[in-house]
Amino acid sequence: MYESEMEISESATLGKAHRMVDAQGRYIEACKASIPINVRLKGLKIVLDCSNGATYDIAPKVFAELGAKVVSTGDKPDGLNINYECGSTDPEHLVTRVKVEGADLGIAFDGDGDRVLMVDNKGEVVDGDELLYIIATARQDRGLLQGGVVGTVMSNFGLELALKERHIPFMRTPVGDRHVHKALTGNGWTLGGEASGHLLCLDRTSTGDGIVSALQVLEVMVSKARSLAELTTDVQKLPQVMINVPISGEVSDLGSSETINAAVKSVQNQLGDTGRVILRPSGTEPLIRVTLEGIDATQVNQLAEELAEVVRNEL
Repeated sequence: MYESEMEISESATLGKAHRMVDAQGRYIEACKASIPINVRLKGLKIVLDCSNGATYDIAPKVFAELGAKVVSTGDKPDGLNINYECGSTDPEHLVTRVKVEGADLGIAFDGDGDRVLMVDNKGEVVDGDELLYIIATARQDRGLLQGGVVGTVMSNFGLELALKERHIPFMRTPVGDRHVHKALTGNGWTLGGEASGHLLCLDRTSTGDGIVSALQVLEVMVSKARSLAELTTDVQKLPQVMINVPISGEVSDLGSSETINAAVKSVQNQLGDTGRVILRPSGTEPLIRVTLEGIDATQVNQLAEELAEVVRNEL
């Protein structure tokens, strides 16, 4: 090996070692820097469910270093148990743990750490729509909200109505964070996300980050001295029902069926201005997802079944 090649090899090895040793500390500090330096979490007892995934080691350190009393669960990955009966995709364990611990709140991440859901001190799950509302309205109150908020076609109609009450523009995109990101950057907005808890706070970070998103909510709790349950009182999520209708083959254009169009129009008329009808093909399975939202849960269930039957017969 020539001397220059040896120098390059040694440099690369040293650089790699340096990055591996320093990466965790740098990331922890970057997360903490996403909220004002004077915001401390002292006095808060938080249960973390790290889903036996990417946040298992980092998240407890971030919240503890900010002063919180941290109880960790889902923090023992073995290579097979990621997302298994834990994390944001299965928050029931966290609900129970928050109640048992008498915690102020619980925070659940998913396996790769880009999603976050929360559980309030009463044991109620707070999803991405509600977290988005908390962050957006707090930004608005401080004059820091840039434009409006981006959600998806699956964002609960209650979020849209609550934002409308605050005169905050709301835009929907197809399901998927890449669509949300594209709409945000295209409009010069900074805040958007999905009910699943994949939130984008582009004024804090360039991509979805569950720890950073959670810290934005905690900043609001601390600065307003309000509990998580109190911060969600202005968001009344509407009953939502989704029925998966199996189909054979692909459907390129649902709107081409006059029968389905007529049924959708009839259902929408019955729901009025406080309800929605969503028909969309699954991106991964041979299914049509029939989703309805409205004020009356009984009516929503009945109309969803009726519309699903029309789609089933037609396709």
